[in-house]
This record gives sequence, C-alpha cells and structure tokens, in this order.
Amino acid sequence: MIRVRIGSGPAITYKPIRLTIWNEYIRERQDPNVAKIYPRGMHVALASGLAPYGFEISTATLDQPEYGLSKEVLDQTDVLIWWGHVAHESIPEEVVDRIQARVLQGMGLIALHSAHRSKIFKRLMGTTCELKWREAAERERLWVVNPAHPITEGIGEYFEVQPEEMYGEFFDIPAPDDLILISWFQGGDVFRSGCAFYRGLGKIFYFRPGHEGYPTYYNKKVLRVIANAVRWAASSHGAEPQYINQPPLEIFTNAEGVMIGHSFKN
Repeated sequence: MIRVRIGSGPAITYKPIRLTIWNEYIRERQDPNVAKIYPRGMHVALASGLAPYGFEISTATLDQPEYGLSKEVLDQTDVLIWWGHVAHESIPEEVVDRIQARVLQGMGLIALHSAHRSKIFKRLMGTTCELKWREAAERERLWVVNPAHPITEGIGEYFEVQPEEMYGEFFDIPAPDDLILISWFQGGDVFRSGCAFYRGLGKIFYFRPGHEGYPTYYNKKVLRVIANAVRWAASSHGAEPQYINQPPLEIFTNAEGVMIGHSFKN
C-alpha cells in the first residue's frame, strides 16, 4: 500500500499497480547472441527497467504451469505485458479465452513487438495483424502524433532507437482508437508503432520496438513509454455494464395506451 499526502489534506492510500510481465523465454535460451543481451530473459530486463516506477511486478513464462497464466495469476493482475515470437501457437485456446475475459473485465494489455501475432492480440483485434519486416539493424525514429495522450508524458516530440528491426505498413489492424506514435526507418518505411484500443472495460496498447537481437529494453525512453502505458491501461473505468431485461426508469404510457413503470410487469 502507498500513502500520498497532497498539501495539508488527509493522506490517500492506494494500491500499487499489479503488473505481470509474460515472456515466452525461448530465444534467450536458444540463441547465444540473444542470451548475451538478455542473460536472464527479456522479462527480467523489463522488470528491472520498470521497477523504479513503483509497480508491483511479477513475471511469467511459457514453461511454467498453465503457461504462467493461471486464473489466480490473471485475477491478481491489473496490467499484463506480453512478449512472444516463436511460440504463439503453443498457447491453448482456453488460456486465450481466460485472458480475453480478464481484458473485457478491465485488465490492461500491453502487446510488445512481435506480440502482434499472438493469439490474444489477434483475437482482440479480429484481423490477421500481419505486416512487413526487415532485419537490417536500422535506426528507428518514433514520432509522437498525439501529445495530449498520457502515454507520451516525458517523451518529447520524438525519440530514436538504434539498432532495431523494421516493421512496415500495411499493418493489418483495425483503426486504433488512439494513434499515439508512428515510426520512420532508415530504409524509408513508416509504421503505426504506438496504438491504443478499448475492448469492453479493458485498455490495450500495442508498442512496436523490442526485437530480441537488440538491447531495446534497456532504452530509457522505451521503458518510459511502457511505464506510461501501464499506468494508462490500469487507470479506473466506469461501472461494469449489466446485460439484463431492463425495467423502465420512468413511468410512461406506451403506444397501446398502457401505463408502464408504476406497477411494471414483464
């Protein structure tokens, strides 16, 4: 629990955001070059980089029981970060169902880099989520195109990541509810690299940088975007919708001359 006092008013107590970082954790154990960059896994690098932001952080990986995503884990998660690449098809549909249900209930989801092809992201988008790509160790310049959005706090007008893998348009996703960042690459391609969506009560952010062969998740601006996205995705929402046969709130006479609402009967 965290207590904050503003001015002379009473201290406000609130719970820290419960963040779960999921990583398939395969390439770091199979590829010596990736292992050299992320010796303990990308999930650990992300957890270390995001620790100063005050989140309550847990990590989960593919090789854990229930793929690290049991009902208990998800019920105790406010925001789920997802990184996957070579094992998308290893996640059973019942686990995807479980994650989707939690997102619709209000859990935030941050899909990083090649998580665009994860089952859960494609399920929530309803499209192929395919794109162009090129591994050429290019410079990526990410431009802020929605400076009013909280995910852009502390970022500036743009920032650069080098080296990185190129992702290019067309990116087969629905039009984002908020387009926040676009990328330019040295080879001339552009990409919608920071996209926010709403599904049910849940908030989703897709963020492009993060090829496993490059040290992207040590970049302070990249970590700042992710931290901002976690806070945005965990922010409060309205009342949960009720899907019921709704009695009228007001008394009225319908087209047949029957008074409805005073002694309403279905």
